[in-house]
Amino acid sequence: MTYDIVIIGSGPTGSTLARLLGKKYKILLVDKRNLDNNTNINSNLTKSCGGLLAPDAQKVLSILGLGIPNEILTGPQMFSVKTIDFDNSIESYYQRNYINIDREKFDRWLVSLVGDNVELQMNCIFKRYFIKDGLIKIKLSKNDENFYIHTKLLIGADGALSQVRKQAFKLKPVPDEYVAVEEWFNVSSVIPYYVSIFDSEVTDFYSWIIQKQNRLLLGTAIPKNNSINQKYNLLKQKLTDRGFKFDDIYKRTGTLLFRPRNLNQISLVNKENIALAGEAAGFISPSSAEGISYSLKSAIYLADSINTDFDNFAGFYSKKTTKLKLNIIGKNLKIPFMYNTSIRKLIIKSKLLSIKVHDTMKT
Repeated sequence: MTYDIVIIGSGPTGSTLARLLGKKYKILLVDKRNLDNNTNINSNLTKSCGGLLAPDAQKVLSILGLGIPNEILTGPQMFSVKTIDFDNSIESYYQRNYINIDREKFDRWLVSLVGDNVELQMNCIFKRYFIKDGLIKIKLSKNDENFYIHTKLLIGADGALSQVRKQAFKLKPVPDEYVAVEEWFNVSSVIPYYVSIFDSEVTDFYSWIIQKQNRLLLGTAIPKNNSINQKYNLLKQKLTDRGFKFDDIYKRTGTLLFRPRNLNQISLVNKENIALAGEAAGFISPSSAEGISYSLKSAIYLADSINTDFDNFAGFYSKKTTKLKLNIIGKNLKIPFMYNTSIRKLIIKSKLLSIKVHDTMKT
């Protein structure tokens, strides 16, 4: 079977890209998860994600003409973030306008919007590719059986663990690698805010607490190969000492997370007509790890570029993503104000943009 375009990964990047590409193209969308029906996703493949839609992501969804269906939303919907700074032994509250969503349902919804011109292959794993007779030959595996297809253009939208990037961009530096670890706990009470945690003993990034209905999600992003379990348990113990309860565990997930620190770590298109988008390309905020807005924007830019000129899309794509690259530079300039202990202390102590909250949790 020969396609015009094969997209590996049907998260926000891949599904949006497939939906926006011209209907004249023969397209295959591949994912190792099962997102095209109501079958439960294998818990081992569940995306580790806080599941909050930041204002930037909300803006892109509005540009796409999309509104979130009720079934995608989850409660409680909070309007503030409690910042706990263990390094400086201080805390503060800030108003934030996040939308609390069920990430699995969000991904399924985006896939459901893909047009009939797109063929879906779910529960299917990308193995490798070859260049043969001017086409890209792809080896896929489904139900432990291998099969081959051909395409003119291969796109990796498969996140930080992208096998497409690993094989097609071997000589390109990758963004700094972190492991995002999350545990979900059954709870009976409601925490009336989201929580962000800064603790240099745990990570040089940050940690978070988010409630999803009757479950509390505790997550952190720790540099790869840096005593992940030990650091996570230290975080949990410190929060337990503050009064948080993490007794009845429901599940644990983990995934690789990119943190781009310079533009050399961004990869777009190679000479073999293989392109990357979303986090696979390196597009994710290095200051907050927010990735959905970057996923949607890069999908829009790549789709526009291909629809403009299929044979010469690379130049258009590089130019269109300039804004994303500049944004990542700007986010890196923001990092010292968030993660330098002394600077962060001054900012929190100043009460700049903070709000006064009557905290009944007394944590």
